[in-house]
Amino acid sequence: MVQLEICEGPSPTAEPQPVQSAPEALPPENGDAALEYANPIGPNRSKPEPGVLRRVTRHLLLLALLVLGVRIFIGEASVVPTGSMEKTILVGDHLFMNKLLYGPEIPLLHWRLPMLKTIHRGDIVVFRYPRNPEEAFLKRVAAVGGDRIEIRDGVLYVNSRAVKEPYAVHRMPPRSAMEQMASLEVPRGQLFVMGDNRDNSSDSRDWGFVPVKNVMGEPLFVYWSYDAPSSRWLDDNPLHRISFYASIAENFFSRTRWNRMGRVL
Repeated sequence: MVQLEICEGPSPTAEPQPVQSAPEALPPENGDAALEYANPIGPNRSKPEPGVLRRVTRHLLLLALLVLGVRIFIGEASVVPTGSMEKTILVGDHLFMNKLLYGPEIPLLHWRLPMLKTIHRGDIVVFRYPRNPEEAFLKRVAAVGGDRIEIRDGVLYVNSRAVKEPYAVHRMPPRSAMEQMASLEVPRGQLFVMGDNRDNSSDSRDWGFVPVKNVMGEPLFVYWSYDAPSSRWLDDNPLHRISFYASIAENFFSRTRWNRMGRVL
């Protein structure tokens, strides 16, 4: 705060004193002093100090490594583009997948950590498609290695016992050819998987068994669900993708399935 000094006037009997001029300011002796003299507020601080840049860069790198580590070893977000698991999982459901217990793979080295969880019948798993490992599929395990499986009139039999499947959807007549499958034994280290939407699923009935080592994880819960047809999710055309994302922004509130968010699978 600026302080005001009050100066008293001279006494009438006092002799007038000669006015002394203020001493002239001495010029600075060097260039640095000249800058400080010309700018009494302080040096120019518009540019960040090198130490600040190093700290920010280090924090960003640590954050990137943390996100990458979570994605590789713990969990990953994914979207379901097809209806083979309806009504359990809908087209447009965005899932968080648990990978930690299923032996996540170390990038570049292609090493896998030990699998800590045993896969059981009825589990929903994410796995690499045996015919094209670049693709990831989501199905339910119907039988594991050593089981004998059969389908008669739409009823699943494992080891000669009928399995109750309240999640299964059948649209074809029970005696149709699609609701039949001859008895076969699942080899050790393999899985027999099927989609819950039995009449609209490409699964082990078509292309055979899934090696246990192909399993990547399991879906935990739905964190977001958006109502759009499979054709929109599967279309890789860049212009169509931009149009789709624009439509999501426009219809986010009206087409989001709010009742599915947070649903545990």
